[in-house]
Amino acid sequence: MSDAAKPDRPDEALVLEYEFDAPPAKVWRAVTIPALRERWLPDCDLAGAVPESTIAGEEVRYRLRDSEPPFRESHVIFRIEPNEDGGTRFRIIQQACDDLAKLPQPANTNCCLMMAA
Repeated sequence: MSDAAKPDRPDEALVLEYEFDAPPAKVWRAVTIPALRERWLPDCDLAGAVPESTIAGEEVRYRLRDSEPPFRESHVIFRIEPNEDGGTRFRIIQQACDDLAKLPQPANTNCCLMMAA
């Protein structure tokens, strides 16, 4: 396992990488079939049980939601590729959603004010 970036800042991603002896098709099923995925990634942790996007056999993206307030959400991407030993390289990439861009900005932001015409 390795982490390519530390999640000290919300704009950085947490990257975890694993090597499995199982073939990529078997790992793909564990990530995409709801009954199998539920064993290690419960639906209650997902913002929606349906993937946001999928590249068949290679990558699937879900949206996660924290189980405690303030219920922040993040994107998690599962990438699957064959490794040199006939097994699978499994990469998990998690990045916080850009919720700050959706929030209204306070009136006292100390930025330039535009006068109404």
